[in-house]
Amino acid sequence: MSSISQKLSLREKIGYSLGDLAANLVFQTLMTYLAYFYTDIYGLEAEDATAIMLFVGLIAAFGFNPILGALADRTNSKWGKFRPWILYTAIPLGIISLLAFSTPDFSYKGKVIYAVVTYTLLLLLYAANNLPYSALSGVITGDMGERNSLSSYRFVAVMFAQFFVQVFMLPIIETAGGGDKAIGIEIVMTWLAIIGTIMLLITFFTTKERIVPKPEQNSSIKEDLKDLIRNRPWVIMLILTTLIFITLAMKGGSYVYYFKNYVDETRLTNFISPILDFLSNIGVNFFGEDPLSAGFGLFNAGGIIFMIFGIGLSKRLADRFGKRDVFNLFLFISTLFILLFYFFSPESIELMFIAQIFHGFFYGITIPILWAMIADVADYSEWKNNRRATAIIFSAMMVGLKGGLTIGGSIVTWVLGVYGYITLEVGGLSTELITQPDSAIYGTKLLISIYPAIPFLIGCILLLFYEINKKMEVIIELELKARRN
Repeated sequence: MSSISQKLSLREKIGYSLGDLAANLVFQTLMTYLAYFYTDIYGLEAEDATAIMLFVGLIAAFGFNPILGALADRTNSKWGKFRPWILYTAIPLGIISLLAFSTPDFSYKGKVIYAVVTYTLLLLLYAANNLPYSALSGVITGDMGERNSLSSYRFVAVMFAQFFVQVFMLPIIETAGGGDKAIGIEIVMTWLAIIGTIMLLITFFTTKERIVPKPEQNSSIKEDLKDLIRNRPWVIMLILTTLIFITLAMKGGSYVYYFKNYVDETRLTNFISPILDFLSNIGVNFFGEDPLSAGFGLFNAGGIIFMIFGIGLSKRLADRFGKRDVFNLFLFISTLFILLFYFFSPESIELMFIAQIFHGFFYGITIPILWAMIADVADYSEWKNNRRATAIIFSAMMVGLKGGLTIGGSIVTWVLGVYGYITLEVGGLSTELITQPDSAIYGTKLLISIYPAIPFLIGCILLLFYEINKKMEVIIELELKARRN
Protein backbone atom coordinates (compact mmCIF):
# COMPACT_ATOMS: atom_id res chain seq x y z
CA MET A 1 0.00 0.00 0.00
CA SER A 2 2.75 2.47 0.95
CA SER A 3 4.43 2.07 -2.46
CA ILE A 4 1.29 3.10 -4.37
CA SER A 5 0.95 6.83 -5.06
CA GLN A 6 -2.41 8.29 -4.15
CA LYS A 7 -2.03 11.07 -6.71
CA LEU A 8 -4.24 10.88 -9.80
CA SER A 9 -3.10 11.76 -13.30
CA LEU A 10 -5.12 14.07 -15.54
CA ARG A 11 -5.82 11.09 -17.80
CA GLU A 12 -7.35 9.11 -14.93
CA LYS A 13 -9.44 12.02 -13.70
CA ILE A 14 -10.86 12.62 -17.16
CA GLY A 15 -11.35 8.90 -17.76
CA TYR A 16 -13.23 8.51 -14.50
CA SER A 17 -15.37 11.58 -15.17
CA LEU A 18 -16.52 10.19 -18.54
CA GLY A 19 -18.34 7.43 -16.63
CA ASP A 20 -20.53 10.00 -14.93
CA LEU A 21 -21.09 11.82 -18.20
CA ALA A 22 -22.38 8.52 -19.64
CA ALA A 23 -24.53 7.71 -16.61
CA ASN A 24 -26.05 11.17 -16.61
CA LEU A 25 -27.13 10.94 -20.22
CA VAL A 26 -29.51 8.35 -18.77
CA PHE A 27 -30.12 9.89 -15.34
CA GLN A 28 -30.77 13.44 -16.57
CA THR A 29 -33.16 12.09 -19.21
CA LEU A 30 -35.07 10.20 -16.52
CA MET A 31 -35.18 13.23 -14.25
CA THR A 32 -36.13 15.76 -16.93
CA TYR A 33 -38.30 13.85 -19.39
CA LEU A 34 -39.63 10.59 -17.94
CA ALA A 35 -42.86 12.07 -16.58
CA TYR A 36 -43.34 14.16 -19.74
CA PHE A 37 -42.54 11.14 -21.93
CA TYR A 38 -45.10 8.94 -20.18
CA THR A 39 -47.92 11.52 -20.17
CA ASP A 40 -47.38 13.55 -23.37
CA ILE A 41 -45.51 11.20 -25.76
CA TYR A 42 -46.10 7.61 -24.68
CA GLY A 43 -49.72 8.33 -23.75
CA LEU A 44 -50.20 7.09 -20.18
CA GLU A 45 -52.71 8.62 -17.80
CA ALA A 46 -51.13 10.58 -14.96
CA GLU A 47 -52.28 8.01 -12.37
CA ASP A 48 -50.68 5.11 -14.25
CA ALA A 49 -47.45 7.03 -14.83
CA THR A 50 -47.33 7.85 -11.11
CA ALA A 51 -47.91 4.22 -10.11
CA ILE A 52 -45.18 2.90 -12.44
CA MET A 53 -42.59 5.48 -11.42
CA LEU A 54 -43.33 5.07 -7.71
CA PHE A 55 -43.72 1.28 -7.51
CA VAL A 56 -40.78 0.34 -9.75
CA GLY A 57 -38.60 3.12 -8.39
CA LEU A 58 -39.06 2.09 -4.75
CA ILE A 59 -38.33 -1.55 -5.57
CA ALA A 60 -35.14 -0.44 -7.33
CA ALA A 61 -34.13 1.88 -4.50
CA PHE A 62 -34.70 -0.46 -1.57
CA GLY A 63 -34.22 -3.82 -3.32
CA PHE A 64 -31.62 -3.54 -6.06
CA ASN A 65 -29.14 -1.15 -4.44
CA PRO A 66 -28.40 -2.89 -1.10
CA ILE A 67 -28.05 -6.29 -2.81
CA LEU A 68 -25.79 -4.94 -5.54
CA GLY A 69 -23.75 -3.01 -2.97
CA ALA A 70 -23.10 -6.14 -0.93
CA LEU A 71 -22.21 -8.09 -4.07
CA ALA A 72 -19.83 -5.41 -5.32
CA ASP A 73 -18.03 -5.23 -1.95
CA ARG A 74 -17.47 -9.00 -2.18
CA THR A 75 -16.31 -9.02 -5.79
CA ASN A 76 -12.65 -10.00 -6.26
CA SER A 77 -11.01 -9.94 -9.67
CA LYS A 78 -7.76 -8.98 -11.33
CA TRP A 79 -9.44 -5.65 -12.16
CA GLY A 80 -10.55 -4.93 -8.59
CA LYS A 81 -13.96 -4.91 -6.94
CA PHE A 82 -15.85 -2.26 -8.85
CA ARG A 83 -14.32 -1.84 -12.33
CA PRO A 84 -15.64 -5.21 -13.62
CA TRP A 85 -19.20 -4.08 -12.98
CA ILE A 86 -18.63 -1.03 -15.17
CA LEU A 87 -17.26 -3.22 -17.96
CA TYR A 88 -19.97 -5.87 -18.01
CA THR A 89 -22.98 -3.54 -17.71
CA ALA A 90 -21.92 -0.90 -20.26
CA ILE A 91 -23.55 -2.46 -23.33
CA PRO A 92 -26.76 -3.80 -21.66
CA LEU A 93 -27.35 -0.39 -20.06
CA GLY A 94 -27.13 1.30 -23.46
CA ILE A 95 -29.61 -1.14 -25.02
CA ILE A 96 -32.24 -0.87 -22.27
CA SER A 97 -31.92 2.94 -22.23
CA LEU A 98 -33.14 2.95 -25.82
CA LEU A 99 -35.93 0.43 -25.22
CA ALA A 100 -37.27 2.33 -22.17
CA PHE A 101 -37.90 5.43 -24.30
CA SER A 102 -39.40 3.60 -27.28
CA THR A 103 -43.12 3.68 -28.09
CA PRO A 104 -44.27 0.30 -29.44
CA ASP A 105 -47.62 -0.07 -31.20
CA PHE A 106 -49.34 -1.90 -28.33
CA SER A 107 -52.75 -1.61 -26.72
CA TYR A 108 -52.98 0.66 -23.68
CA LYS A 109 -52.60 -2.33 -21.32
CA GLY A 110 -49.67 -3.62 -23.36
CA LYS A 111 -47.99 -0.22 -23.15
CA VAL A 112 -48.39 -0.20 -19.36
CA ILE A 113 -46.78 -3.65 -19.11
CA TYR A 114 -43.99 -2.65 -21.50
CA ALA A 115 -43.30 0.50 -19.44
CA VAL A 116 -43.11 -1.51 -16.20
CA VAL A 117 -40.72 -4.09 -17.67
CA THR A 118 -38.38 -1.65 -19.42
CA TYR A 119 -38.29 0.81 -16.52
CA THR A 120 -37.51 -2.01 -14.08
CA LEU A 121 -34.66 -3.31 -16.24
CA LEU A 122 -33.33 0.20 -16.76
CA LEU A 123 -33.16 0.91 -13.02
CA LEU A 124 -31.61 -2.51 -12.33
CA LEU A 125 -28.84 -2.05 -14.89
CA TYR A 126 -28.33 1.58 -13.92
CA ALA A 127 -27.79 0.49 -10.30
CA ALA A 128 -25.47 -2.35 -11.34
CA ASN A 129 -23.36 0.14 -13.29
CA ASN A 130 -23.55 3.40 -11.37
CA LEU A 131 -23.30 2.05 -7.83
CA PRO A 132 -19.89 0.38 -8.39
CA TYR A 133 -18.87 3.44 -10.41
CA SER A 134 -19.67 5.71 -7.47
CA ALA A 135 -17.97 3.35 -5.00
CA LEU A 136 -14.87 3.45 -7.21
CA SER A 137 -14.36 7.08 -6.14
CA GLY A 138 -13.87 5.84 -2.57
CA VAL A 139 -11.02 3.45 -3.51
CA ILE A 140 -9.40 5.23 -6.42
CA THR A 141 -7.42 7.35 -3.92
CA GLY A 142 -7.14 7.84 -0.17
CA ASP A 143 -6.03 11.46 -0.52
CA MET A 144 -8.96 13.74 0.39
CA GLY A 145 -7.53 16.64 -1.62
CA GLU A 146 -7.32 14.42 -4.71
CA ARG A 147 -10.81 13.16 -3.95
CA ASN A 148 -12.13 16.74 -3.93
CA SER A 149 -10.34 17.36 -7.23
CA LEU A 150 -11.76 14.16 -8.74
CA SER A 151 -15.26 15.20 -7.68
CA SER A 152 -14.83 18.53 -9.46
CA TYR A 153 -13.74 16.83 -12.70
CA ARG A 154 -16.56 14.33 -12.35
CA PHE A 155 -19.26 16.92 -11.94
CA VAL A 156 -18.04 19.16 -14.73
CA ALA A 157 -18.70 16.08 -16.89
CA VAL A 158 -22.12 15.73 -15.25
CA MET A 159 -22.87 19.32 -16.19
CA PHE A 160 -22.02 18.64 -19.84
CA ALA A 161 -24.50 15.76 -19.84
CA GLN A 162 -27.08 17.88 -18.06
CA PHE A 163 -26.45 20.72 -20.50
CA PHE A 164 -27.14 18.53 -23.51
CA VAL A 165 -30.23 16.86 -22.04
CA GLN A 166 -31.85 19.98 -20.62
CA VAL A 167 -30.82 22.49 -23.29
CA PHE A 168 -30.68 20.73 -26.65
CA MET A 169 -32.53 17.46 -26.27
CA LEU A 170 -36.13 18.66 -26.62
CA PRO A 171 -35.50 20.75 -29.78
CA ILE A 172 -33.42 17.91 -31.27
CA ILE A 173 -36.19 15.39 -30.51
CA GLU A 174 -38.70 17.56 -32.36
CA THR A 175 -36.36 18.09 -35.32
CA ALA A 176 -35.18 14.45 -35.56
CA GLY A 177 -38.75 13.15 -35.50
CA GLY A 178 -40.07 15.68 -37.99
CA GLY A 179 -42.60 16.78 -35.38
CA ASP A 180 -43.23 13.22 -34.11
CA LYS A 181 -41.69 13.22 -30.63
CA ALA A 182 -42.03 9.43 -30.26
CA ILE A 183 -39.77 8.85 -33.29
CA GLY A 184 -37.50 11.74 -32.34
CA ILE A 185 -36.75 10.50 -28.83
CA GLU A 186 -35.96 6.98 -30.16
CA ILE A 187 -33.42 8.44 -32.60
CA VAL A 188 -31.80 10.59 -29.92
CA MET A 189 -31.67 7.75 -27.38
CA THR A 190 -30.01 5.48 -29.97
CA TRP A 191 -27.09 7.87 -30.28
CA LEU A 192 -26.92 8.49 -26.54
CA ALA A 193 -26.77 4.73 -25.94
CA ILE A 194 -23.82 4.32 -28.33
CA ILE A 195 -21.90 7.31 -26.96
CA GLY A 196 -22.57 6.36 -23.33
CA THR A 197 -21.37 2.79 -23.84
CA ILE A 198 -18.08 3.97 -25.34
CA MET A 199 -17.51 6.38 -22.43
CA LEU A 200 -18.10 3.68 -19.81
CA LEU A 201 -15.54 1.45 -21.51
CA ILE A 202 -13.03 4.31 -21.43
CA THR A 203 -13.65 4.66 -17.69
CA PHE A 204 -12.90 0.98 -17.17
CA PHE A 205 -9.61 1.10 -19.09
CA THR A 206 -8.25 4.35 -17.59
CA THR A 207 -8.88 3.90 -13.85
CA LYS A 208 -7.23 1.96 -11.03
CA GLU A 209 -8.32 0.82 -7.55
CA ARG A 210 -5.65 1.84 -5.03
CA ILE A 211 -7.36 1.16 -1.69
CA VAL A 212 -7.66 -2.60 -1.23
CA PRO A 213 -9.05 -3.88 2.11
CA LYS A 214 -6.78 -6.34 3.89
CA PRO A 215 -8.10 -9.91 4.28
CA GLU A 216 -8.50 -9.47 8.03
CA GLN A 217 -10.90 -6.58 7.35
CA ASN A 218 -13.41 -8.90 5.67
CA SER A 219 -16.80 -8.77 7.34
CA SER A 220 -20.24 -10.28 6.98
CA ILE A 221 -23.21 -8.42 5.55
CA LYS A 222 -24.72 -8.43 9.05
CA GLU A 223 -21.63 -6.69 10.45
CA ASP A 224 -21.67 -4.15 7.62
CA LEU A 225 -25.32 -3.33 8.31
CA LYS A 226 -24.65 -2.94 12.05
CA ASP A 227 -21.81 -0.55 11.23
CA LEU A 228 -24.15 1.48 9.04
CA ILE A 229 -26.89 1.78 11.63
CA ARG A 230 -24.40 3.05 14.23
CA ASN A 231 -22.86 5.50 11.76
CA ARG A 232 -24.69 8.79 12.35
CA PRO A 233 -22.99 10.68 9.47
CA TRP A 234 -24.18 7.89 7.16
CA VAL A 235 -27.78 8.17 8.40
CA ILE A 236 -27.70 11.93 7.87
CA MET A 237 -26.20 11.59 4.38
CA LEU A 238 -28.82 8.97 3.45
CA ILE A 239 -31.66 11.31 4.40
CA LEU A 240 -29.92 14.31 2.85
CA THR A 241 -29.33 12.51 -0.45
CA THR A 242 -32.99 11.50 -0.57
CA LEU A 243 -34.12 15.08 0.06
CA ILE A 244 -31.72 16.51 -2.54
CA PHE A 245 -32.96 14.22 -5.29
CA ILE A 246 -36.62 14.69 -4.38
CA THR A 247 -36.11 18.37 -5.13
CA LEU A 248 -34.04 17.79 -8.27
CA ALA A 249 -36.53 15.32 -9.72
CA MET A 250 -39.54 17.45 -8.82
CA LYS A 251 -38.09 20.68 -10.15
CA GLY A 252 -36.34 19.17 -13.17
CA GLY A 253 -39.38 17.14 -14.23
CA SER A 254 -41.71 20.14 -13.93
CA TYR A 255 -39.89 22.75 -16.01
CA VAL A 256 -41.10 21.33 -19.33
CA TYR A 257 -44.71 21.58 -18.12
CA TYR A 258 -43.99 25.08 -16.77
CA PHE A 259 -42.83 26.33 -20.16
CA LYS A 260 -45.57 24.56 -22.09
CA ASN A 261 -48.43 25.76 -19.87
CA TYR A 262 -47.44 28.72 -17.66
CA VAL A 263 -44.86 30.94 -19.35
CA ASP A 264 -46.28 33.61 -21.68
CA GLU A 265 -45.27 32.53 -25.20
CA THR A 266 -45.38 36.01 -26.77
CA ARG A 267 -43.25 37.57 -24.04
CA LEU A 268 -40.83 34.64 -24.15
CA THR A 269 -40.50 34.89 -27.95
CA ASN A 270 -39.65 38.59 -27.74
CA PHE A 271 -37.06 37.92 -25.06
CA ILE A 272 -35.23 35.02 -26.71
CA SER A 273 -35.35 36.21 -30.34
CA PRO A 274 -32.20 38.38 -30.10
CA ILE A 275 -30.38 35.53 -28.32
CA LEU A 276 -31.38 33.02 -30.99
CA ASP A 277 -30.37 35.45 -33.77
CA PHE A 278 -26.94 35.87 -32.18
CA LEU A 279 -26.49 32.12 -31.77
CA SER A 280 -27.58 31.54 -35.36
CA ASN A 281 -25.00 34.06 -36.60
CA ILE A 282 -22.22 32.10 -34.88
CA GLY A 283 -23.47 28.77 -36.22
CA VAL A 284 -25.48 27.46 -33.23
CA ASN A 285 -28.82 26.27 -34.63
CA PHE A 286 -29.89 23.48 -32.30
CA PHE A 287 -32.96 25.14 -30.80
CA GLY A 288 -35.47 24.62 -33.60
CA GLU A 289 -38.41 26.90 -34.40
CA ASP A 290 -40.70 26.27 -31.43
CA PRO A 291 -40.23 29.29 -29.08
CA LEU A 292 -41.31 27.35 -25.98
CA SER A 293 -38.81 24.55 -26.61
CA ALA A 294 -36.10 27.09 -27.43
CA GLY A 295 -36.93 29.12 -24.32
CA PHE A 296 -36.87 25.96 -22.21
CA GLY A 297 -33.42 25.11 -23.59
CA LEU A 298 -31.98 28.60 -23.07
CA PHE A 299 -33.44 28.76 -19.55
CA ASN A 300 -31.70 25.53 -18.61
CA ALA A 301 -28.53 26.62 -20.39
CA GLY A 302 -28.18 29.72 -18.23
CA GLY A 303 -28.51 27.73 -15.02
CA ILE A 304 -26.11 25.01 -16.13
CA ILE A 305 -23.39 27.36 -17.43
CA PHE A 306 -23.29 29.19 -14.11
CA MET A 307 -23.55 25.86 -12.29
CA ILE A 308 -20.24 24.92 -13.90
CA PHE A 309 -18.71 28.14 -12.54
CA GLY A 310 -19.96 27.14 -9.10
CA ILE A 311 -18.44 23.68 -9.46
CA GLY A 312 -15.14 25.36 -10.34
CA LEU A 313 -15.13 27.14 -6.97
CA SER A 314 -16.20 24.07 -5.00
CA LYS A 315 -12.83 22.41 -4.35
CA ARG A 316 -11.15 25.62 -3.20
CA LEU A 317 -13.94 26.42 -0.76
CA ALA A 318 -14.22 22.83 0.53
CA ASP A 319 -10.46 22.56 1.08
CA ARG A 320 -10.43 25.80 3.06
CA PHE A 321 -13.63 25.69 5.08
CA GLY A 322 -14.62 22.01 5.08
CA LYS A 323 -17.26 20.24 3.04
CA ARG A 324 -20.09 20.36 5.55
CA ASP A 325 -20.15 24.11 6.16
CA VAL A 326 -19.72 25.05 2.50
CA PHE A 327 -22.44 22.62 1.42
CA ASN A 328 -24.93 23.89 4.00
CA LEU A 329 -24.44 27.59 3.29
CA PHE A 330 -24.78 27.37 -0.48
CA LEU A 331 -27.60 24.85 -0.41
CA PHE A 332 -29.59 27.39 1.65
CA ILE A 333 -28.78 30.29 -0.67
CA SER A 334 -29.74 28.27 -3.74
CA THR A 335 -33.08 27.43 -2.12
CA LEU A 336 -34.00 31.11 -1.86
CA PHE A 337 -33.86 31.42 -5.65
CA ILE A 338 -36.20 28.43 -6.02
CA LEU A 339 -38.74 30.11 -3.76
CA LEU A 340 -38.68 33.26 -5.91
CA PHE A 341 -40.45 31.42 -8.73
CA TYR A 342 -43.68 31.45 -6.74
CA PHE A 343 -43.85 35.24 -7.14
CA PHE A 344 -43.17 35.41 -10.89
CA SER A 345 -46.04 36.11 -13.30
CA PRO A 346 -46.14 34.41 -16.73
CA GLU A 347 -44.64 37.60 -18.20
CA SER A 348 -41.68 37.81 -15.76
CA ILE A 349 -39.31 36.18 -18.24
CA GLU A 350 -36.19 38.18 -17.34
CA LEU A 351 -36.62 37.50 -13.63
CA MET A 352 -37.12 33.78 -14.29
CA PHE A 353 -33.85 33.58 -16.21
CA ILE A 354 -31.95 35.62 -13.61
CA ALA A 355 -33.25 33.49 -10.73
CA GLN A 356 -32.31 30.31 -12.62
CA ILE A 357 -28.78 31.60 -13.20
CA PHE A 358 -28.21 32.45 -9.53
CA HIS A 359 -29.77 29.20 -8.37
CA GLY A 360 -27.50 27.27 -10.74
CA PHE A 361 -24.36 29.06 -9.55
CA PHE A 362 -24.95 28.58 -5.82
CA TYR A 363 -26.23 25.03 -6.14
CA GLY A 364 -23.27 24.19 -8.38
CA ILE A 365 -20.90 24.76 -5.46
CA THR A 366 -22.60 21.94 -3.55
CA ILE A 367 -22.65 19.34 -6.35
CA PRO A 368 -19.12 17.85 -6.09
CA ILE A 369 -19.19 18.08 -2.30
CA LEU A 370 -22.13 15.69 -1.85
CA TRP A 371 -20.33 12.67 -3.29
CA ALA A 372 -17.02 13.62 -1.70
CA MET A 373 -18.84 13.69 1.66
CA ILE A 374 -20.20 10.19 1.04
CA ALA A 375 -16.66 8.96 0.34
CA ASP A 376 -15.67 10.61 3.64
CA VAL A 377 -18.40 8.63 5.39
CA ALA A 378 -16.78 5.43 4.07
CA ASP A 379 -13.49 6.63 5.57
CA TYR A 380 -15.27 7.48 8.82
CA SER A 381 -16.70 3.95 8.99
CA GLU A 382 -13.25 2.43 8.43
CA TRP A 383 -11.76 4.80 11.02
CA LYS A 384 -14.37 3.81 13.61
CA ASN A 385 -14.64 0.07 12.91
CA ASN A 386 -11.31 -0.94 11.32
CA ARG A 387 -13.29 -2.42 8.42
CA ARG A 388 -13.94 -0.85 5.04
CA ALA A 389 -17.23 -1.47 3.23
CA THR A 390 -17.22 1.15 0.49
CA ALA A 391 -19.90 -0.17 -1.86
CA ILE A 392 -22.53 -0.86 0.77
CA ILE A 393 -22.15 2.71 2.05
CA PHE A 394 -22.48 4.04 -1.48
CA SER A 395 -25.38 1.65 -2.11
CA ALA A 396 -27.21 3.22 0.79
CA MET A 397 -26.63 6.61 -0.78
CA MET A 398 -27.91 5.22 -4.07
CA VAL A 399 -31.03 4.18 -2.15
CA GLY A 400 -31.39 7.85 -1.27
CA LEU A 401 -30.73 8.92 -4.86
CA LYS A 402 -33.16 6.43 -6.40
CA GLY A 403 -35.69 6.95 -3.62
CA GLY A 404 -35.49 10.71 -4.08
CA LEU A 405 -35.73 10.43 -7.86
CA THR A 406 -38.72 8.11 -7.51
CA ILE A 407 -40.55 10.19 -4.93
CA GLY A 408 -39.81 13.50 -6.68
CA GLY A 409 -40.79 12.21 -10.12
CA SER A 410 -43.94 10.61 -8.75
CA ILE A 411 -44.88 13.84 -7.00
CA VAL A 412 -44.78 15.60 -10.38
CA THR A 413 -47.36 13.33 -12.03
CA TRP A 414 -49.38 12.97 -8.81
CA VAL A 415 -49.65 16.73 -8.24
CA LEU A 416 -50.54 17.29 -11.90
CA GLY A 417 -53.29 14.71 -11.54
CA VAL A 418 -54.57 16.29 -8.31
CA TYR A 419 -54.66 19.72 -9.93
CA GLY A 420 -56.52 18.41 -13.01
CA TYR A 421 -53.80 18.19 -15.66
CA ILE A 422 -55.14 16.82 -18.98
CA THR A 423 -52.81 14.17 -20.46
CA LEU A 424 -52.47 12.95 -24.06
CA GLU A 425 -54.52 9.81 -23.35
CA VAL A 426 -57.29 11.63 -21.49
CA GLY A 427 -57.51 14.56 -23.89
CA GLY A 428 -57.39 12.49 -27.07
CA LEU A 429 -55.52 15.37 -28.76
CA SER A 430 -51.95 16.51 -29.18
CA THR A 431 -51.02 18.14 -25.88
CA GLU A 432 -50.19 21.34 -27.80
CA LEU A 433 -53.92 21.59 -28.69
CA ILE A 434 -55.20 21.04 -25.14
CA THR A 435 -56.03 24.04 -22.94
CA GLN A 436 -55.06 23.17 -19.38
CA PRO A 437 -57.34 24.33 -16.54
CA ASP A 438 -56.15 27.13 -14.27
CA SER A 439 -55.79 24.66 -11.40
CA ALA A 440 -53.26 22.56 -13.40
CA ILE A 441 -51.29 25.68 -14.31
CA TYR A 442 -51.17 26.72 -10.64
CA GLY A 443 -50.04 23.22 -9.68
CA THR A 444 -47.22 23.46 -12.22
CA LYS A 445 -46.13 26.74 -10.63
CA LEU A 446 -46.01 25.14 -7.17
CA LEU A 447 -43.94 22.23 -8.53
CA ILE A 448 -41.01 24.49 -9.36
CA SER A 449 -41.18 26.80 -6.34
CA ILE A 450 -42.74 25.96 -2.98
CA TYR A 451 -42.76 22.17 -3.12
CA PRO A 452 -39.12 21.64 -4.20
CA ALA A 453 -37.84 24.22 -1.70
CA ILE A 454 -39.11 22.22 1.28
CA PRO A 455 -36.72 19.21 0.99
CA PHE A 456 -33.72 21.52 0.50
CA LEU A 457 -34.57 23.49 3.66
CA ILE A 458 -34.97 20.29 5.68
CA GLY A 459 -31.54 19.20 4.38
CA CYS A 460 -29.98 22.43 5.63
CA ILE A 461 -31.28 21.71 9.13
CA LEU A 462 -30.01 18.11 9.02
CA LEU A 463 -26.48 19.22 8.17
CA LEU A 464 -26.26 21.04 11.50
CA PHE A 465 -26.02 17.56 13.10
CA TYR A 466 -23.40 16.16 10.67
CA GLU A 467 -20.19 15.79 12.69
CA ILE A 468 -17.50 15.41 10.00
CA ASN A 469 -16.28 19.00 9.87
CA LYS A 470 -12.96 20.31 8.56
CA LYS A 471 -11.05 19.38 11.73
CA MET A 472 -12.36 15.81 11.76
CA GLU A 473 -11.61 15.38 8.03
CA VAL A 474 -7.92 16.02 8.73
CA ILE A 475 -7.82 13.67 11.73
CA ILE A 476 -9.45 10.81 9.83
CA GLU A 477 -7.20 11.19 6.80
CA LEU A 478 -3.97 11.22 8.84
CA GLU A 479 -4.92 8.27 11.05
CA LEU A 480 -6.10 6.12 8.11
CA LYS A 481 -2.89 6.84 6.21
CA ALA A 482 -0.88 5.66 9.20
CA ARG A 483 -2.92 2.44 9.52
CA ARG A 484 -2.77 1.62 5.83
CA ASN A 485 0.98 2.08 5.72
